[in-house]
Amino acid sequence: MQELNVVQLLVVLAPPLLLAITLHEVAHGWVALRCGDTTAKAQGRLSLNPLRHIDPVGTVLVPGLLAVFGGFIFGWAKPVPVNFHRLRQPKRDMALVALAGPGANLVMALGWGLAALLGHEARTVLPWLGEPLMAMGVAGVDVNVMLGVLNLVPIPPLDGSRVLAGALPDRFGLAMARLEPYGLIILVLLLVSGILNLMPIVTTIRHFILTLFFF
Repeated sequence: MQELNVVQLLVVLAPPLLLAITLHEVAHGWVALRCGDTTAKAQGRLSLNPLRHIDPVGTVLVPGLLAVFGGFIFGWAKPVPVNFHRLRQPKRDMALVALAGPGANLVMALGWGLAALLGHEARTVLPWLGEPLMAMGVAGVDVNVMLGVLNLVPIPPLDGSRVLAGALPDRFGLAMARLEPYGLIILVLLLVSGILNLMPIVTTIRHFILTLFFF
């Protein structure tokens, strides 16, 4: 597969990234609805329209710059609202709602792996379709694995902190809530400093998925 220029890279990356972030948020809202909270549905956040979920900085600017300059790709969307007190079993259900987002990313990673396989098979017959589809499929695997792994880190407001809060005593959840206003700053500092190195995990999962299909 030939090296992509900046424009081609952004074109190939945009659909998987928009789907990854959109379906991640929709999954949160859908599980919350199944657990008794209708807040996300009432606010129209169960829509597959990316415009309802896009954050201009977190969905477009940050991932785009990281894709162009290289490195760990991450981003965020407008969080789906969840009313803790409307959940049937708030502590347990909040953990399930949190897990739904990374779970959706894993399913999408597998789907993009299949798309990459279809592109690979189509290259010799329809190269104009096969090459871009294969590149987009591989990008889709990369984006979804990165976002899924990142969101499982137990630093608020990431999903991993809510999963952990659901499994540990209530005082831990209160500590996470107090830490949340500073969570994004802490996360960026850990990633930039290299203290938090998620690439070995991402690479292992990525390799497994691509090997599962054809690489």
